[in-house]
Amino acid sequence: MKKKTQGTGRNLSRRQFVQVGAAGAAALGAAASGAPAVQSSGSRPVVIASGNGNRYKNGGDEVVVERAFRMMTEGKDVLESLIEGVKITELDPEDASVGYGGRPNADGVVQLDSCCMHGPNRRAGGVAGIEGVRTPASVAYQVLQVTDHHLLVGKGAQGFARNMGFEIEDDLNTPRSREMWLEWKRRIDPGHYLDPKKRAEAGHAAGLSMVRDGLMDEEEYYGTINCDGLNANGDLAGVTTTSGLAWKIPGRVGDSPILGAGLYVDNAVGAAGSTGRGEANLYGLCSFLIVDEMRRGAHPKDAAMTALSRVKENTVEKRLLNSRGLPNFGLSFYVVNKAGEHAGVSMYASARSTYAVCDENGPESLPMEPFLEGSASD
Repeated sequence: MKKKTQGTGRNLSRRQFVQVGAAGAAALGAAASGAPAVQSSGSRPVVIASGNGNRYKNGGDEVVVERAFRMMTEGKDVLESLIEGVKITELDPEDASVGYGGRPNADGVVQLDSCCMHGPNRRAGGVAGIEGVRTPASVAYQVLQVTDHHLLVGKGAQGFARNMGFEIEDDLNTPRSREMWLEWKRRIDPGHYLDPKKRAEAGHAAGLSMVRDGLMDEEEYYGTINCDGLNANGDLAGVTTTSGLAWKIPGRVGDSPILGAGLYVDNAVGAAGSTGRGEANLYGLCSFLIVDEMRRGAHPKDAAMTALSRVKENTVEKRLLNSRGLPNFGLSFYVVNKAGEHAGVSMYASARSTYAVCDENGPESLPMEPFLEGSASD
């Protein structure tokens, strides 16, 4: 018998799963689960996520988008459903980019970031640089629920989590995450503190060499899972959670917990979130830009392409350009609009580049759309 994942709840048969996903059968799914019936406004429910949203199960029966979609269509609040979904990756030590077992900072300490947005309530919450809590997205949700603030950081965020009843652990490293950190220390990364006289040649040499040597995937280096959902009522929400850039400067915060960068939700328009190089995304507040483009009528794919074009235009430092004069890093966006149309768009995309989707047909992985041909290292 498979081990149950924490918070997974009742498992549905394949037939029930498909029925629950359809707006017209929402009442049937609610009756089977004991939850209130979902009143449909004609929207087609869908959950999207970065590729790891259809990869990890933490010993259970469901992947991230599958759990989130099931809970959402059973009548659970759309954001609560997404939070429970990403908890799978946060708790799974096999996902080295999120939560427990995520990549530590340069001192070997796992510091986590997350934010979430609730479309219909126009509320948001986030935490940055939090240590000792495996599920930062759940802490971010409590910031949204019980405070007048959008972002808590560092020791303050940890203290808040303790006050909310979260377990605080001394160390979130796993043997694997510590092994990779020690390998990085041996290679000595020169990309953190840049010599102003040598800035043009500097880069994350040691970390990216480990990617090139096959010791880790690029998505592990940059980290993160983003997950966004649209329910049958037409309500939107999103969550992004990460361990951040591998072996970052202690205290570094990327785009993931920042509203408008790592995530943005407008209940009248759509939702967008990101993975990849956070600094590039932060500079342009691209998730906000994408949602604003959709407000003007752009399709999710076209809106995301506009954001990547903006990032390309703003990337001028030699150390951030490849031999073709193009960005030498990855950046991806996951976008859904009010109509349920969605897209996964990336600066570069290989045959392995996918994003996760779950609707009434169940979970699947779809190919990412590349903005530029080739790869970041060309």
